[in-house]
Order: sequence, then C-alpha cells, then structure tokens
Amino acid sequence: MVEFFMENKNLFIKLKMTELDHHITTELREEIDYIIDNNQVKNIVFDFSTVRFMDSSGIGVIIGRYKKVCIDGGKVDIINANDRVKKVFNLSGMNKIVNIYDEKTEAISSL
Repeated sequence: MVEFFMENKNLFIKLKMTELDHHITTELREEIDYIIDNNQVKNIVFDFSTVRFMDSSGIGVIIGRYKKVCIDGGKVDIINANDRVKKVFNLSGMNKIVNIYDEKTEAISSL
C-alpha cells in the first residue's frame, strides 16, 4: 500500500494505491506520524505516481504532515501527480504551501 524510505533527513513516501480517500487515510496518517516521531524527519516527499483520485481526507493527510515538519523548518513536496490530483491541490490552495514536481530529482534539488 505504501513504501517509506529515508534519505538523509528526508522521508520519501511512495503511495501505492489508486485512491487516497477516507477509507485509507487514518491508517496512512498513523504510519507516517510514527515514522516522523521516531526518526529525524525534516522534509517529506509524497510520490503520487499511482494515485488517480484524492478527496478532502487525502488533503488532510498532506496538510497535517506539513504542519508537523514545518515547525522545524521542513517542507512537503509532491511528485508524479497527474492532472486531476494537481487540480485538487490547486483548487484547495495547497499549491501555496506544497510544491508539486514532475520528478524526484526536482524535489530533491529543492530541499
């Protein structure tokens, strides 16, 4: 469902589902928070390459993790989002606090 890996103080999260909605967000939130709380995570990069749909609970997962890392000067980036997911980010205003990149290398160079 999800792959996590750390590189320096950056947490990379590869979402391996087609929908990021209320059915999965509670478990996902708990897994991510556990990793943040037990590691020295500064930045988070979410890979949306398989996600085709995201609802408001998915937005909540991203915003909540942003709030956790921005306290220490960290940031959250999104990579590999399709146009539909990008539209959700733009309509919700999240594109003002979360950068969206086409590739991992772009996100890494911004960290």
